[in-house]
Amino acid sequence: MENNLQHGLSSQDTYDPSHLLDTLRERMQLKNDAALSRLLEVAPPVISKIRHRALPVGASLLIRMHEVTQMSIRELRALMGDRRKNYRFSDAQGKPKQS
Repeated sequence: MENNLQHGLSSQDTYDPSHLLDTLRERMQLKNDAALSRLLEVAPPVISKIRHRALPVGASLLIRMHEVTQMSIRELRALMGDRRKNYRFSDAQGKPKQS
């Protein structure tokens, strides 16, 4: 992160879900986002909200994109600018609840 800040880039500068959606439309030879939403079996507003960064690309949608396009999850994540190699969970996740 510090390296990105030195170059004037934040994670928001590289994150571009529109690039992912545009690439999927091109590869699947779809006319518009409505056709993409039908292919991915999501409501059209979901695609619009993702494109306008009001909704993140969730894991279930990424898996659906993988199933439909046969592209790897890594490739799909790279298309939207997510280049993390590892994911961190909060300390609270995976621990039993204390009574």
